[in-house]
Amino acid sequence: MICQNCLKNAATVHVTEIATPVVAPADATLDGAQAPGEAASQVSEQHLCEVCAQTLDLPHAPALQKAQLDIWKLLQITAKQTRRKGGPTCAGCGLQLEEFRRKGRLGCPQCYDAFAAHLGEVFERVHGARQHVGRLPGTDAAIPPAPPDALALEREQRLVDLRQKLEIAIREEAYENAARLRDELKQLEEPRKT
Repeated sequence: MICQNCLKNAATVHVTEIATPVVAPADATLDGAQAPGEAASQVSEQHLCEVCAQTLDLPHAPALQKAQLDIWKLLQITAKQTRRKGGPTCAGCGLQLEEFRRKGRLGCPQCYDAFAAHLGEVFERVHGARQHVGRLPGTDAAIPPAPPDALALEREQRLVDLRQKLEIAIREEAYENAARLRDELKQLEEPRKT
């Protein structure tokens, strides 16, 4: 597209102006395009090159005159300010608080110390409480452990021995012996399943 002003350079600035809407009278229609009582707005577009856009008095023309270096510096300052607002950072892995909240996973053991003040709210959100409330392994007094049955222990030992002998028979390719051991194992395991 060519600049509408100089008709030489490529148009890189596109200006769209929307005029204040005008309400049409109730009894008039404009070529059937507008219903009576509706607001009609006028839209005009200009396609200009950078040189022509700077010579015209456009509301945002000064932004075109800024050097890219100035914009880059502005972006760097904004990024630094955003990082500072992020909260504490772990010294071990460099994980920031915002990243931890986003991922929900800590990076290293030192993160527990770095984010100690913020872990409570995460635990409460995930588990519904800040402290563990519930059973601990091996402390349930309601169900006493059953005393070991001598016959059951003897049977378990026999099963272990048979499995070891079966593995050895398979390695040595003694298939007849392996088949006999397999059948014996099945007989010992059957009462256990029922």
